[in-house]
Amino acid sequence: MASTQTSLNDAKFALPINDVEQQAALEIETEDFDYSKREQEEGENKKSLPNPLQAAAASALAFSVGALVPLLAASFIRGYKVRLGVVVAAVTLALMIFGWLGAVLGKTPTVKSSLRVLVGGWLAMAITFGLTKLIGSSGL
Repeated sequence: MASTQTSLNDAKFALPINDVEQQAALEIETEDFDYSKREQEEGENKKSLPNPLQAAAASALAFSVGALVPLLAASFIRGYKVRLGVVVAAVTLALMIFGWLGAVLGKTPTVKSSLRVLVGGWLAMAITFGLTKLIGSSGL
């Protein structure tokens, strides 16, 4: 066994015999490691993350402006059916514009994004309209 151990120690990459040698080899390896690339990557990742405060402010602004569109469209019309049509038309136009704007700012396909926002908005309006009719008819 001694001859095998000696030949391993004479090799270029000798195996450590005890814990002290293993720890020393590990320290040498970690000293040679280049941490600057790792720090640069972490710095780039931190810069690319969205700011939660900006995202909250953008959402609040978008919901506020989006809520003003049907309110302003409906506030000047007395007839119920005409008002409903004007609200749907105004909201449709606003959804298309907001979908396009989001696509341009997000650098995504404009038609696909606009249609996704439009269909989602129509579904939300239909569900809300149906629920308010259901609640209004049941007397709750």
